[in-house]
Amino acid sequence: MIVSRSWLAEYVALPSSTEELSSRLTMAGLNLEEFHGVSEGLTQPDIAIDLEVTSNRPDCLGHIGIARETSVLYRTPLTIPAAKVTEGSEPASSATSVGIECPDLCHEYHARVIRGVKIGPSPAWLKDRLAAVGINSVNNVVDVTNYVMMECGQPLHAFDYDKLAGHRIVVRKAAAGEKIRAIDQKDYELPAGACVIADGKRAVAVAGVMGGLETEISTSTVNVLIEAASFSSLSVRATARTLKLHSPSSYRFERRVDRRWLDWASRRCCELILKVAGGTLLAGSVTAGTPAPETREPVTLRFARVTRLLGIEIPPSDCVDILERLGLKKISQSAEQATFEPPSWRPDLLRECDLIEEVARIHGYEHIPTNAPLPVVATSKTLRERVLESVRTQLTSAGLYEALTLSFVSEAQRKQFCPSGETATVAVSHSSRSHENQLRQSLIPSLLQCRRQNERHGSMNAELFEIARVYLSAGEGKCEADAEPLSVGLVTGRSFAQTLGLVESVAQRLAPAATLTTQPCDRPEFLAGRGAEVRLNGQLLGWIGELSRELLDASDLQDAVCVAELRLPLLESLYQSHRGYTPLPRFPSISRDLNFVLPESVSWAELASVVSQSAGTLLAGTSFSGQYRGKQIEADRKSYVITCRFMAPDRTLTTDEVDAAVQTIIASCQQKLSATLRA
Repeated sequence: MIVSRSWLAEYVALPSSTEELSSRLTMAGLNLEEFHGVSEGLTQPDIAIDLEVTSNRPDCLGHIGIARETSVLYRTPLTIPAAKVTEGSEPASSATSVGIECPDLCHEYHARVIRGVKIGPSPAWLKDRLAAVGINSVNNVVDVTNYVMMECGQPLHAFDYDKLAGHRIVVRKAAAGEKIRAIDQKDYELPAGACVIADGKRAVAVAGVMGGLETEISTSTVNVLIEAASFSSLSVRATARTLKLHSPSSYRFERRVDRRWLDWASRRCCELILKVAGGTLLAGSVTAGTPAPETREPVTLRFARVTRLLGIEIPPSDCVDILERLGLKKISQSAEQATFEPPSWRPDLLRECDLIEEVARIHGYEHIPTNAPLPVVATSKTLRERVLESVRTQLTSAGLYEALTLSFVSEAQRKQFCPSGETATVAVSHSSRSHENQLRQSLIPSLLQCRRQNERHGSMNAELFEIARVYLSAGEGKCEADAEPLSVGLVTGRSFAQTLGLVESVAQRLAPAATLTTQPCDRPEFLAGRGAEVRLNGQLLGWIGELSRELLDASDLQDAVCVAELRLPLLESLYQSHRGYTPLPRFPSISRDLNFVLPESVSWAELASVVSQSAGTLLAGTSFSGQYRGKQIEADRKSYVITCRFMAPDRTLTTDEVDAAVQTIIASCQQKLSATLRA
């Protein structure tokens, strides 16, 4: 926000030093960017002060707002123009009408009509004011609308009344494919549903963004319609970004305007137009929409909270005085607290902490000590924090590096790993990232991009993981765990078996009592036979696979890559923070290798399950020792070697006991799996 010092002085007395003024405003939250003298093109030299206005302070996007802050800081009176106008006898309602067909996009609309204006150059004082803040002069009427916007922060627009079809205003949503030529002389196709200002035939302005060329003020204009309105900030923002068309008006509407000042801004604009362009103002204004509420929700300030949050003592009387000078209306007060109604121009004052912040910045941040002792209380980690810490510890100890990437990907990247059954796309159509504007449904594309960047810089085989959310839907009717599940993704140059070992180690670390199983999955991203779903206690945990050459080429990667993605909510639900102590066995174990020839359809998991169920209590565990397909075995059969380990907790097993258990295993496998023991 660029402020003219001489313009600001019209509303409030200023200190002699601009440096002092800018320093005080900075300490109150309006950070100084720079100030410099302005003289070129001005009849009187001026000083332009560039202030950074945060998005929660739309009241400071006009000179009156900055003057109000200055008045409070220096305890000087504030002068606001009365905006008095002389009206003719003809009512404005006889000359025009206003209709709002989209009340969700336009809350309120005021229209006034001035007849008999004379368009020409602006007077020197008006040109000087606009030039000081970097706005070029157009003509006297347009310059007044810009002047009032920079004065109070309310954007206005002037239409050539005689070029409005039907001499009426209709606020509506744009139809699909509707176009408009804006005052920048460019044609724009309006997004369907965007808020537009129309007359009886066509759109004449993009609401809150820019006016249309066909109804702009020109040298032939005689009659003028003045618009002052309030539009939905989200609608203006979406339209401006979609059209890539930003303006000082859209900047202010995106941050919301003060609806209680609409009529003042309309009268002020007409007052100045009558002064610089002449004409006759029709009586009254034509309005549509719902007026702004007369009152706001009160906020209570507890004086003890001021000391607790700021760490300094500020007397209650000072707190009340500061808030009243800021425009808050005191409703009640006691020894412990006071209740206030915030003014209409401060939409950011909603909570007690907002009032305390106002007290702090006006009292002076410099009075708050930097070395005040603060009570510190140790807190315990949440379940999620403990789970994430365990995952990070396990993966970093295995040699992987954690990556942090953006949640937005391109459409091509999103389609690389689109979850099965998910077709909805979560995208930001008006994002400034016009290419990568889709929320990812998997972490893998972002990690592959990181791996590619590492390869380009000579760092081969970057083994990475990331813990972040993926976005499977917009969340309608779904819980957070289903719509935006927290996930962990891995990319590594290790083999499929080694990557599966990483996943098993994570599951063992977090949920040692849970049973992890895998089953083949046929996904186009993976090499044939190199993809699997991973389940924990029968529930889907994620998937693992070795990427196909086609996907590696599409990602511009050289080496083979294995990837995995796991959903953390399941690990949270099965997380065991404490481990039970199991003493080391006192007696030796006995191992036996059994080489079974099985039908091709029998999986290793089925064999291990049958062995475990039939072996009895002496079986301490099984492990995979190898497989074989070849000439010595029929074409539709295969050989699995399973190692069975037997042990008793109270004695050394005899050969006869182990042989009996082995015979039971062999008989069960023959009966249930059609297995034969290979010599």
